[in-house]
Order: sequence, then structure tokens, then C-alpha cells
Amino acid sequence: MTAVESRPAAESGSELGPRAGQWTRRDRVLAFVALTKPRIIELLLITTVPVMFLAEQGVPDLWLVLATCLGGYLSAGGANALNMYYDRDIDARMHRTSNRPLVTGVVRPGECLAFGLSLAVVSTLWFGLTVNWASAGLALGALLFYVVVYTMWLKRRTAQNIVWGGIAGCMPVLIGWSSVTGELSWAALVLFLVIFFWTPPHYWPLSMKVKDDYARVGVPMLPVVATNTVVARQVVLYSWVMVAVSLALWPLGYVGWFYPLVAGLAGAWWLREAHALLSRARAGLTGSKLKEMRLFHWSISYVSLVFLAVAIDPFLR
Repeated sequence: MTAVESRPAAESGSELGPRAGQWTRRDRVLAFVALTKPRIIELLLITTVPVMFLAEQGVPDLWLVLATCLGGYLSAGGANALNMYYDRDIDARMHRTSNRPLVTGVVRPGECLAFGLSLAVVSTLWFGLTVNWASAGLALGALLFYVVVYTMWLKRRTAQNIVWGGIAGCMPVLIGWSSVTGELSWAALVLFLVIFFWTPPHYWPLSMKVKDDYARVGVPMLPVVATNTVVARQVVLYSWVMVAVSLALWPLGYVGWFYPLVAGLAGAWWLREAHALLSRARAGLTGSKLKEMRLFHWSISYVSLVFLAVAIDPFLR
């Protein structure tokens, strides 16, 4: 366990100050990596690379894949670092974010701001010089949308924050397509919408689990301002739209038989879990009996399976 992980939350609001010497070089390196939120970026790359296979209708240039993934990591990492810089006040008061680098003091706010801005500039130039400028523009647009529109405007003002803020998380689909073709298409738009409608029912179950944290800092996530039944109804609504949109790739002619088979089966299981969550909410179950995290964990498996099918389908047509 590193010093970042073991430092008590009671000290979480302090600056580095005279205690800076306690942090090792390894602690510092790991902290700057943590600013990029690598686990979130994994999901973004899961949606980027398969779209490149679909756009190419086969195996895309491997250097292009590597360049796109690196650019995507740098851009999303910059956005996440800037998000942590802006949210450092509420992160210090939330249990689930109490070990973030700015809260523990291993990284100073000024360092985080400089790091995030540097990644934003470097990633944009990287995309433009090694991929294409269309992808560079999309990546920069996603970063600005996440930082300015979601983090600085929507997050603390409306219960629809994750709905519209989720647009930033949809952009890797467009970036993956444009990196191969230099333009966009209906297929890219459909997959963009899949992630758009996936994001709320993916995140709301987690928000239900940690709603006390959000309530403590005044962030109006939907589960904070609405009952579990209302939230679960919204989850079911978005889930049905998501599954319907995911199947639109087939009649549009972009995929063969494999993708709709996988998307249909995965979607059916998703709907089963979404309706089960609604049934438990209507029954008044709370705490561990609500089992809201079942859908959250399945949502990650769902998006992985669907986009894996996106990548495999061109080889089976």
C-alpha cells in the first residue's frame, strides 16, 4: 500500500507544505497517473478500437490504432486531471474520493492544473500530427465539453448532469471512426447514441449506492433528488432506448448477422437486470437488498461485449 492510499482522510484537505518529503518519487508518479483516471479511460478505449475495425471493415493500420489510443489516453487524461482540479473541494468531503492525489496532498493544485493543460495541448497536437486534424478537433471538443460543460456547469446544477455530460464519453466512438476515414458516418452516429443512452443507466446505479456522498456536497445526482423508484424507471426507459438504438446498425447495412445477435442477447440480459432493479425499488428495498450494483457491473460487461462484436463482425460477413 502506498502512502497515497494509507494517509488518513482526516488530513485529506491539507496541502503538501512541510510534509512534502514523506512522498517518494514512486508515490508522485503513481499520483500523476491517478489524475488521468486510468480505469475510466479503459472504457473509452474499449469503444474506440472496435469502431476502427468496423470503419476499416477489417484490421486497421496498427500504428494508427496505437497513435489513436495514445492520443485518446492523453486527451481523456487531461480532461480527468482538470476535472479533479476543479472538483478538489468536494472530493475532499466525499468518502469515495478521499484518496485522490489533490485531496491527500501528494500533488499540488497548481501542478494538477499545469499537468491537465499540458496533456490537453500535447494530445491535440499528437492527434493532428499523427492521426488527422478531424480527430484532433473531436478530441479537443470532448475535453472542453467534459471540463467546461459537465464539470464546471452541469454537475453541480442539474439532476440531468450525467445525461448531457455523458456526451463527452461518447466522443471516442466518433474519434475512432474519423481516425480511419477522416470523416463521420451514420454507423458512427448510431454507436455514439448507444453510448449516450448507455451512460445514464450505467452511472445512476452507482449514484444510488453513493448518493449520501453526493448529497453531502450538494451535487444533485438524480438519486439524490428522486426516489429509488423514479431513478429505476429512468434506468428502464434509457435501457430500452439504448437496446433499440444498438440494433439499428443492422438494418442500416453496416453489420452482418454476428453483431445483432450479440447486441440482442446482451441487451435482453441488460433489460432483465434493469426491470429487476425497478421491481426491487418498487418493493421498497434499500441498502444491500436493492442490489443496484448488479446493473452497474453488468453495464461494463455489456459495452465490452457489444463493441467486441463490432470489431469481430467485419470478419464474418
